[in-house]
Amino acid sequence: MKSQTDIFSTLQGLFEELFEIEPQKVTPDARLYEDLDIDSIDAVDLVVRLKEITGKSVEPEQFKSVRTVQDIVDAVDEMISA
Repeated sequence: MKSQTDIFSTLQGLFEELFEIEPQKVTPDARLYEDLDIDSIDAVDLVVRLKEITGKSVEPEQFKSVRTVQDIVDAVDEMISA
């Protein structure tokens, strides 16, 4: 995952694989809890997969303010760049 576009594309695949959410529903503005029905357990599963994919430790602080898919893209981009 080199760019935000790559990260977004990967996330679409993860949402489909982990939560059976159709990729077209996963948009940058989609709200995790309200639009995609992601709960806290789902969020933990997602963080674990992101750690596996990036090989980077995911700091809880990075994901406390995450509310949309774009927030995740930004957080992962920041993790990779660090």
